[in-house]
Amino acid sequence: MKIKCFGCDDWIEGADTDAVVQAFLAHGKVRHTWSAPEAALRNYARNVTDAGERLSAATERLPEIDAVTVLPVSPERVEDWLRFFDHDGFAGNPDWASCYCLEPHVPAPPELPERAWRDVRASVAGRLRCGSTYGYLAYVDARVVGWVNASLRSEYGLYQLVGADGPAPRSVIGVSCFLIAPPFRRHGVASILLDHVIVDAAARGAAWIEGYPHDTPQPNDAGHFRGTRAMYEARGFQAVEAQKNYTVMRRTVG
Repeated sequence: MKIKCFGCDDWIEGADTDAVVQAFLAHGKVRHTWSAPEAALRNYARNVTDAGERLSAATERLPEIDAVTVLPVSPERVEDWLRFFDHDGFAGNPDWASCYCLEPHVPAPPELPERAWRDVRASVAGRLRCGSTYGYLAYVDARVVGWVNASLRSEYGLYQLVGADGPAPRSVIGVSCFLIAPPFRRHGVASILLDHVIVDAAARGAAWIEGYPHDTPQPNDAGHFRGTRAMYEARGFQAVEAQKNYTVMRRTVG
């Protein structure tokens, strides 16, 4: 088993996950002067090593895909969501595979910037089952190929500073992030998911919808996890507020 060091791209090897973690820590003490707590470094090494074992090897983009169906993540679909995050969503990107979309809701604290992936996974699964996290899955031929987090802004710790003079947070659906499996990227799946969020918003009792695209172009598809500004503008969203590194895009419902 092995992982690539995020600081120098050296490969760190070990017979099992625990061995990789120990080798990673030893490597860091010799080659780097990291300020992150040891617990966070341990979590990082374990997260990436485990991800390498569970992520799908399918990363090549398909030339075409069949029709996309979008469904909300109701409690009975949480297992579909888990399988997607466990295996397909971050294929080819093990560094990000511990995400499970918790960060917008509960940003990682400075004392533990990297959390254990199993804890994060369980936390968001519980949030989906009780409704404090809400989103939609995109299916192709009964297989989950994409996800959008479309929770109320009141449920996002990351966006508590947004809209101080604007609409009430519980009246706003915040589109915090998209995740599309690599073979299904650049086929409009994120746009289909966003369109569904817009159509469904009135039935959810929302008055506004927001997106939070990054201000600068990203180097790869994964980097556009918040969606592009152009995608929002094409659907009537307008820039209403500048935050650090991103712009708040907002439109009314209906």
